[in-house]
Amino acid sequence: MSYPEQVYRGDEGEVSARFRPESTPPDLGERGKDAIHYLATTATTQGEFGLYRVEMKARAGGPRTHFHKTISESFYILDGTVRLYDGARWVDAHKGDFLHVPQGGLHAFRNDSDAPADMLLLFTPGAPREEYFEQVSQLADATDEERAKFFDKHDSYFVE
Repeated sequence: MSYPEQVYRGDEGEVSARFRPESTPPDLGERGKDAIHYLATTATTQGEFGLYRVEMKARAGGPRTHFHKTISESFYILDGTVRLYDGARWVDAHKGDFLHVPQGGLHAFRNDSDAPADMLLLFTPGAPREEYFEQVSQLADATDEERAKFFDKHDSYFVE
């Protein structure tokens, strides 16, 4: 396996790094409840990946079993207990546990515990997941056709 094609063509390097302190408020939701931090969006990584911190309140639940056709999804547990489904079984994942799901892999996650949980989500290659996160909660009154169109647009295919 080799390195990818060169993207940066300069000889001197440049000042282009972005620092985001831990104290930065979430981009969606609020701390202590369900919240999502947009750590590195597909726009900031030029499509290479998307990295999000997800804070889940106690008993927050989570999405049903689904898969993606164009993006992989990885989970890294920062704190608490997150139930992860790897397509074959549910596992209680704890701090430091990791799950990688390639394109097409069935998966789901939930917080069924009585305590909050915190994890990182990594999508590769990058995809505009921010729109998905911001609009998925508005589907309660959507028609089946509108819901199907939304999930298809956001590469999310639910199986149960």
